[in-house]
This record gives sequence, C-alpha cells and structure tokens, in this order.
Amino acid sequence: MPTELEELVGFIAHPNPQIRAVAIENLVPFSETEPSIFKTEQLKPVKHLKFLVRDIPKIAEHALTILINLTGDQEILEFVATDEKFLEMVFSHIVHPEEPNADLLAMLLANLSKHSHTKSILHRTQETPSQLSSSDRVIDHLMDLFVKGQDGAYNKKADFDYLAYVFADLAKHADVRQYFLAEQPYDGVIPLTKLKVFTEHKSDIRRKGVANTIKNAAFEVSAHPSFLSDSGIDILPYVLLPITGNEEYDDDDSMDMLPDLQLLPPDKKRDSDTSNIQTHVETLTLLTTTREGRDLMRKVKVYPIIRETHMSVNDEGVQEACDRLVQVLMRDEAPEGAEEGTEERVKEVEADEDDELVEV
Repeated sequence: MPTELEELVGFIAHPNPQIRAVAIENLVPFSETEPSIFKTEQLKPVKHLKFLVRDIPKIAEHALTILINLTGDQEILEFVATDEKFLEMVFSHIVHPEEPNADLLAMLLANLSKHSHTKSILHRTQETPSQLSSSDRVIDHLMDLFVKGQDGAYNKKADFDYLAYVFADLAKHADVRQYFLAEQPYDGVIPLTKLKVFTEHKSDIRRKGVANTIKNAAFEVSAHPSFLSDSGIDILPYVLLPITGNEEYDDDDSMDMLPDLQLLPPDKKRDSDTSNIQTHVETLTLLTTTREGRDLMRKVKVYPIIRETHMSVNDEGVQEACDRLVQVLMRDEAPEGAEEGTEERVKEVEADEDDELVEV
C-alpha cells in the first residue's frame, strides 16, 4: 500500500492545477528530508517534475526547487542531466528577460553541470532575444546573461550569480576550457576576461564561482602566456587583489608590484571567504608551471603578498597553499633543460578542487 506521502507525490500529475499546486508546495520540504519518495516507479515523479517546470510560475518554482534538491542524488542527476529535451527547455527559458524563475534555473544548471554530459553545451545553439546576444550559441548566451544580467539588469527577477558555478564545472573539461581562453567570433572578446572582473564582486556566489573557473582554466598550460600578458587575459591583478589586505610594504617591494596593487586604500580587505583566497593562491601556483610565470611573479613581488596572506589568514588550507607557492618562488632555478616538479605541482592543486552542490 502506498504511504500518504507517496499518494501526495502522485497528485503532482493531477490535471487540476489547483490540486497540483497544493501537492507540490507541500512536497518541497520532503525533497530534502525524504528524497526517496520521488524515486518510485523508475523515477516517474521526477519525470513529472521535469514537465512541471513548464507549468504556471508558482508550480514551476516549486518543481525547480525540488529538482535542485534532488539532483544531489547521482541516479536522479543522471536522469535529468542527460534529458536532451529537458535541457533544451531549460536553456530556452532562462534567456527570456521576463522568466520569473531564471535564478532557480541557473541553480539547477549549477547542479546539472556536475554531470559530464552538460559539456555538450559547447555545441548547442538556439534563438535568443536580440537584446541579450548576437550569437546563436547557448554557452555565449549564458556568458552574456552572467555579465549583462547582474543585479537584475536584464531580468528584474534574476541576478544569474549561480551561472558562475556552471562555468567553474564546465572549465574542468579540456575542450570547454578552450572556449573560456579563446577570442569569440561574435564579439571579439576572450570570455575569461569578462569573468575576471568579478573576483571582488559583492556576491559571495559570483566570487567563488569565478575564482574556481579561473583556477580550472589555468590547468591549460599552453594558455599561460595569455594569462600573464597585459595584452591577453592579464589575470594577475584580478587574482592578487582579492588576497591582498591593507598591509604596508617596503618601498622597494611596493615599487615593483603591479600598478593595481600599489597605493591601496587603508580600508582594503581580503576576500571574506578563505576558500576563495586558497583558490586564488592555487591559481598562482598553477601559473608557476612555466619559467616565465615564475620569473614574472618574482619580478612583480608576489612573494611579499603571499607572506602577508600567510600571516594574516588563520586558515590551514590557505597557509598550506601559501607554503607551496613560496617554496616554488624562493627556490633556485634548475639549469636550462633540467626543470622538474611541474606535474607534481599541478596534481597537488588539482586534488584540492571543490565540488559544491547547490541546495534551496
């Protein structure tokens, strides 16, 4: 005999919208406490939830909330993330400037992007409102939503902050990393340069997602010259500023630092999230993979900044990351052609990647 909860789950497919609305609203808390009730009959309730994302806004809101909570389960994640028609619907809805549940769609995508199938976004196309993008590629649409849509500028009911988590997971795939690192035909801009400006944004979510996207993209060693060039991606100021406080440095050190790090205001603060600081230090470590990267960091006095970060941030992960970077910057260079330790350094950083699920 089905339990009362299982009977309630059955009502989300009821033809009467009022009954559907009451049932699904009452089921939201159980998506966290008893997710198994949605896994009956070969995930039939999840199939209904995917359909209800197209329903009236309030029902769709509850359906999305439940799906966000359920996609922490690997079986459900697989079932949702590999549904091509469902993904097509999500992407077509999220770009609409009046979509009331756009941020919930972004949160759901943040979870779905943990499944490898989501990297197929690289090859997806669709029509989109002209005020958003001149491209027909879905990945460009998400990038434009993130940049143009902050603080309700594109859709009054959305800030699209959670798309930063989508980008971070997509950047774990080598083929998608190329997208973030290459100038795009539709606007002539390298996508990572659009993201780097958010490393000190007021939104904790934006800062975290962007920090991880930059770090994951930095595994592409062939792109390091662009990362370090002021005519390319020019990432160093945007990675160093969030880890820099209001410390005073010796004149000799200060004069050699990047212009953006000189004469900082007395109220300058580091990122409040120590995990972001650790991520940025790990990005710097990745960028020491090449001799050019190490030499540049020594030249612009990265070591004093890392030294002060180590002393000021009472966090084991941050201090260990600082120690690893200092060991690289302060060591003597091997003779030409005798360089060692690059693979170990990359693996050391890669093992520390974060993999956070979104819940409502």
